[in-house]
Amino acid sequence: MESFSNGCSKTLSLTILMAALSSFLIVASAGNFFQDFDLTWGDHRAKIFNGGQLLSLSLDKVSGSGFKSKNEYLFGRIDMQLKLVSGNSAGTVTAYYLSSEGPTHDEIDFEFLGNTTGDPYILHTNVFTQGKGNREQQFYLWFDPTKNFHTYSIIWDSRKIVFLVDNTPIRVFANAERKGVPFPKNQPMKIYSSLWNADDWATRGGLVKTDWAKAPFTAYYRNFNVQKSATSRFLNGAWQSQELDAYSRRRLRWVQKNFMIYNYCSDSKRFPQDPLNLHQEIQSEG
Repeated sequence: MESFSNGCSKTLSLTILMAALSSFLIVASAGNFFQDFDLTWGDHRAKIFNGGQLLSLSLDKVSGSGFKSKNEYLFGRIDMQLKLVSGNSAGTVTAYYLSSEGPTHDEIDFEFLGNTTGDPYILHTNVFTQGKGNREQQFYLWFDPTKNFHTYSIIWDSRKIVFLVDNTPIRVFANAERKGVPFPKNQPMKIYSSLWNADDWATRGGLVKTDWAKAPFTAYYRNFNVQKSATSRFLNGAWQSQELDAYSRRRLRWVQKNFMIYNYCSDSKRFPQDPLNLHQEIQSEG
């Protein structure tokens, strides 16, 4: 059985990944933002229009804005199309993520770190379990995410988390509880998104500040879709016969070889003595 490496030392069966991808190939009708989400902060800076088919978040010097789903989800596939802040977006962060609540919360993150005009966005991914994160991987994108809408997806079940961009897998975080590594599988999560100022760290470690003369900064959302595991036979044993096709294998390797710019798995300077037991987590990913 062929396997792939996710940038850490242990490999994960391709069968598992293909199972996750193939189980969600049928796309359900897009959700409605009026029905599925609450605008949680930012006053008029968060807007729903086009009959609930389009949502925008804006940031100015006074405040950012955000929304969250009305429902919680435990396993499934989450799709959202985003069009990110254009032009000089330095200092801004557009966050799109799943999270439970409380000090021991679980969380699965996409964060888009803005940059100066002409420089690429950084896609920051992270996984929190029982309140602990520090599992970051970062990527450049192979397209301009401000010109058109692109689909950012999370597939999550009890065995793994798959991050996808336009249905291309970029990261797989596998369950390695057998090695003592916590995995988010017990806490239902809501979907959140926010646009906020983080110029103390977001762009070049905080060296480049937000240019408020360019405000307001606006990101757009559409075609939200959720496929729950129960309705898509997500745990069906028939998956075991599925394999990742050659094209998807090449795409995964291509992304990780050419566009991954940070991997916590190999950051020995940050974790020289493995204070958070990350060595086992590192072994689990890939």
